[in-house]
Amino acid sequence: MSVLGIVVIAVVVAAILIALFVFLPGLRARGRVRKRERELGRRRERAVTEQRETAERRMNRAEAAEQRARIAEQEARRDRAEAEARREKAALHERGMADHELIEEDEQAEFAGTSAGGNAGGQPRERRRAQAR
Repeated sequence: MSVLGIVVIAVVVAAILIALFVFLPGLRARGRVRKRERELGRRRERAVTEQRETAERRMNRAEAAEQRARIAEQEARRDRAEAEARREKAALHERGMADHELIEEDEQAEFAGTSAGGNAGGQPRERRRAQAR
């Protein structure tokens, strides 16, 4: 080999080594950045998954609470309706219009002549009073 060939080979090797020393840190830095980006992407995915799961659980709890509230509201309406029915029943008893419910069939003879037994032509006491006025 000639001196010129050796010099060319040395220059090429030196250029390759210089290129490696110059570009290798940049390549390593880019590799680290890509690795960090991948890690950040994985963390984002975990955060998104956790947030969505939490949102879904809360949504389910909210729906269950709303359903319980609807049931409670329906129960409250039913209780109010029953209370109103009992008030009306009490008013009937108070006015003597439900006395027939207070006696048994075998007691009808005993209560004959009263509002429960059909006194004054079977009219309740309130009607008799209204007619007398």
